[in-house]
Amino acid sequence: MHPKALLDASAELLAQVLKFDHPADAVVSRYFREHRSLGPRERATLAETVYTVLRRKLRFEHFAPSGSGPKERRLAIQGFAAPRDFLAGALTEPEKRWLAEVDAVKPQDLLERHRHNLPEWLVAPLKEQLGDEFWPLVGSLDETAPLDLRVNALTDKRDDVQRELSLKGIDSEPTPYSPWGLRLHDKPALTRLDVFARGAIEVQDEGSQLLALITDAKRGQMVVDFCAGAGGKTLALGAAMRNTGRLYAFDVSAHRLDALKPRLARSKLSNVHPAAIAHERDERIKRLAGKIDRVIVDAPCSGLGTLRRNPDLKWRQNPQAVAELVAKQTSILASAARLLKPGGQLVYATCSLLRQENEGIAEAFTSAHAGFQPLAVQELLTHLKVPAASQLAPDGLYLRLWPHRHRTDGFFAAAWRRI
Repeated sequence: MHPKALLDASAELLAQVLKFDHPADAVVSRYFREHRSLGPRERATLAETVYTVLRRKLRFEHFAPSGSGPKERRLAIQGFAAPRDFLAGALTEPEKRWLAEVDAVKPQDLLERHRHNLPEWLVAPLKEQLGDEFWPLVGSLDETAPLDLRVNALTDKRDDVQRELSLKGIDSEPTPYSPWGLRLHDKPALTRLDVFARGAIEVQDEGSQLLALITDAKRGQMVVDFCAGAGGKTLALGAAMRNTGRLYAFDVSAHRLDALKPRLARSKLSNVHPAAIAHERDERIKRLAGKIDRVIVDAPCSGLGTLRRNPDLKWRQNPQAVAELVAKQTSILASAARLLKPGGQLVYATCSLLRQENEGIAEAFTSAHAGFQPLAVQELLTHLKVPAASQLAPDGLYLRLWPHRHRTDGFFAAAWRRI
């Protein structure tokens, strides 16, 4: 595709994404379905241009008024994910001069807000939590997340899968913490591989794998994944249970559970029982009250721990939405806790960076539920032989994963045992 046509397409796509009516990945996917003539390289350039603009939106908007033409075009020029000499073929002479001036500005000469590219309401809580690590976090959020795989422990061994991928020219390394994970050095088309088709691998961030791991589901148990979604953790739990016992995958969205069906078929698991529920107090939940050995609640959250993958979230979320999520998280956790029998274990998790969705929820639950004893996640990790447990749960009590520290998405987890 000619540079001018590709830049025009980038500006067109950006105009749709920046409405923030829908998640960016959904808008991009829809655009590609509507423009099937686009090749893999064009699609990659378009997608990366959009995500670069979303990551650096405040900075690019700061420079945009000094240029000319439609705003979306000026943003697309700054974030264009191709060599500058290729881009030059699409630009007018004034645009070339303007871009050279923009490129000449040193990051240290920018205002703080144009360096961190975060909404102001999010800056203060992150600085309070991280102190001097705020800027390393900002740097990590400006990067593209690596591609992590989880090897299906029911059917395959990690070393064998790594060798099989290598024979296909796909380099990988074992994840440093999860015993099931492989981190790829590139982003190949996995769905075309036999190793994917036969269910030996699933795409899953290492942090998400660790949430399944600390749930500590065992053979023959009754286990509930309370907010299962598309079932990434469900599949990991089923493999850890060695396809025994009974594993319920609950979610209020039947559509999300539908995405689990083909993954479940590949996984060779027969102990998983997906079920759409109306709400957290559904009759199905009441019938299982007091009968379950393990429950994980990966609660609906702001998703701010996934900003490397979903940079639009920082512009689509706001304090009011977070407050509404906190109320929902509190209610869901209390309902899920009723499922556990004495001695059963409960895990609450989010992919949020905010204390109010994480430690705040966990501390409030502990105060309100005397029948649940908090468990030190660091001890759980050590018992499970996870390396560097003290780095993953630095205060001992909670799992806290950060992109800049652990190269995972941002995750939180707390655990309790029902007395």
